[in-house]
Amino acid sequence: MENLKHTMMTKNNLFKFLTISTFLLATSCELKKEPTAASNVQVTYTETAEKSFKLWTWITAEKARTNESFDEEFKKYSDNGINAILINTNGDPVLLSRLVPIAKKYNIEVHAWMFTINRPGDKIAEQHPEWYAVSRDGKSCFDEPPYVGYYKWLCPTRKESREHILSLIEGLSKVEGVASFHLDYIRYSDIFLPIGLLPKYDLKQEIELPRFDFCYCDVCTTEFEEEHHKNPKDFSNPAIDMEWKNFRLNKVKAIVDEAYKITHDNGKLLTAAVFPYPEMADHMVRQRWDKWNVDAVLPMIYNVFYNEEIDWIGYATKQGVEDLKGTNTELHTGIYVPEMTALDLKEAINQAKINGAKGVSFFDGPAITEEQWQTIRDTQNN
Repeated sequence: MENLKHTMMTKNNLFKFLTISTFLLATSCELKKEPTAASNVQVTYTETAEKSFKLWTWITAEKARTNESFDEEFKKYSDNGINAILINTNGDPVLLSRLVPIAKKYNIEVHAWMFTINRPGDKIAEQHPEWYAVSRDGKSCFDEPPYVGYYKWLCPTRKESREHILSLIEGLSKVEGVASFHLDYIRYSDIFLPIGLLPKYDLKQEIELPRFDFCYCDVCTTEFEEEHHKNPKDFSNPAIDMEWKNFRLNKVKAIVDEAYKITHDNGKLLTAAVFPYPEMADHMVRQRWDKWNVDAVLPMIYNVFYNEEIDWIGYATKQGVEDLKGTNTELHTGIYVPEMTALDLKEAINQAKINGAKGVSFFDGPAITEEQWQTIRDTQNN
């Protein structure tokens, strides 16, 4: 899931990267969606959570590993009360199929986690440089990615790149025994970095800078101009044009809506790793997730990235829960465990619980210490 990965920590030795700023915009990309039923879905991830607070973790799987090593890892998760694992196989359905029965042996749900719009290492996409997002200052993510080398964002408007993304979702959604497809990096590249990361890049971000503002490719600007009779390339201050902002919010939403149909047609649910709460996600990365057709969101409420205290996890959780009222979308709080003491982790879980989360997900499984596992076990007995 969109656990990002600048250079602090990782989901593949990169870390789940989020963004922040000092003011928020709360624009909507569409009217609040009507609750939808998952009539074709054969497996519901809530089954294991109905009697208790659900526990998830994100992990990355390498196909060179033996089944025995995965068995040992999954047994550890089961012994410590983990109900679900979100597995990044780098889009490999064969590896995912191999792991499902091992997890099922321990009564653990498997969720197919994939980098969605950000596609580092995608060999098919790399054959099509025109598929990549272009910044306001004309730099393509194909050969001049922002911030870090693995920021290989595709354009969500272009037909070919969008269809490629959806075909990958379809492939993983067909894997037997998978509970959901898990969207990550389902957004644009960060217009603002988390405040805790700015010193690392020697950046000052108080306005939307051209280098980090996407996408201004010819397909995006032409389609927008046809609809709204103005070209974003001519704007003196694109940040204040609400139609241009909503255009991009809706392009992300359109991929989510298509993914929802694909996953449900294949008897699976749709889940997503998202930024801490909708208003923040809207402003930071063009992601308004309370408007989406999605079964569950796992907001990455990684307080350390934002120089926030543990109680901020409760604040962000509550905001997301309130924004989702009137929908069928569940919220499970994402917690970043590195650098957390066992006491901090206990309070983080409590903050999520008392503010309405249906569960928590830990980033990431291999990073959890024995002291933290003890805390996780203890919270299940309270």
